[in-house]
Amino acid sequence: MVKLVVARQWIRRQWARPRPSLPCLDGIPALPFSGDNVPLFPVFGFVLMREIKHLFLKKVDIPSFVNGDVRLLKHDNSIVAEDYLDKRWEEATGEVVDEVIFLSRHTAVSNRPALTVHPIGIPHLREDETPLQGGKPGWAGPPNPRIGPWLRHLKKIAENNGLIPEFEVTLEGTHHGPTVDTPTLFVEIGSTEEYWKRQDAAQAVALVENSEKNKVLLGLGGGHYVPRQMDVVRKDGVWVGHLLSGYSIPMEDPGKSKSQNGTTSIGGTWKQAIKVAYEATKLAFPGGEILAFVDQKNFKSWQKIAILGFLAAQNIRVGKPEDFY
Repeated sequence: MVKLVVARQWIRRQWARPRPSLPCLDGIPALPFSGDNVPLFPVFGFVLMREIKHLFLKKVDIPSFVNGDVRLLKHDNSIVAEDYLDKRWEEATGEVVDEVIFLSRHTAVSNRPALTVHPIGIPHLREDETPLQGGKPGWAGPPNPRIGPWLRHLKKIAENNGLIPEFEVTLEGTHHGPTVDTPTLFVEIGSTEEYWKRQDAAQAVALVENSEKNKVLLGLGGGHYVPRQMDVVRKDGVWVGHLLSGYSIPMEDPGKSKSQNGTTSIGGTWKQAIKVAYEATKLAFPGGEILAFVDQKNFKSWQKIAILGFLAAQNIRVGKPEDFY
């Protein structure tokens, strides 16, 4: 089993030489790096790795690096469009990938400096809809169990290095591609080129093993940065599953949608989105106790009733903040 780390070349070019000796946690080298204009990114210390090349992207020879069970791909294309990198790597090398970590830049209308972590998928789209940022309609990838630990560690490091309140350390709701079948997360620096190059932008050294006794949060509702879910996962011991922002739970007003027999129905892909997100989360945390956290302030009364009823019908337990600790 190997871990596949995918980074844009613009990140790789900005990295300097590592310090001679880096600490390791469970065999994975930790940061920091040193040098001028070098972002301290939450990533394995792969500049210590021996460079290799694998011809596994169609007609493109992509430089990659190896250190122990970590494989880093230096990528210069649109990451969100590179579907099934895990399977393509396995086909080219014979190595089975057990997790994927994408390192990317974050953009936002606000241009606010931010460090973000999130799972991937677009479970709310219909099959006939065209994804704007990769992925497959009605699909969600298994969330990487590192999401919660890395988020909390990023928060601590940002506080210790004086990055807060300038930088916001936050989750993002489940969104965009690429399509992969392996537990995956995105770690991003944002939100403009000025901050992408910041030397003090981010550090992370955490690797925490999954515990079947921990609670797993399935977030439903809220804005793109899911602030109420953030409040729940700030404490240790809470694992992060998929996070469906309100816009990823499309529900049609029952007053505008009625079935032929006259009974009120609620259209939209909201049931599909919730079910796909739950199944992908369950796949990533076998044996974990998954609790749906519903941001009830984000929904109208008829929406809350429908969502809670559907969760009960699917035997998905609903949790309040105190239920996660």
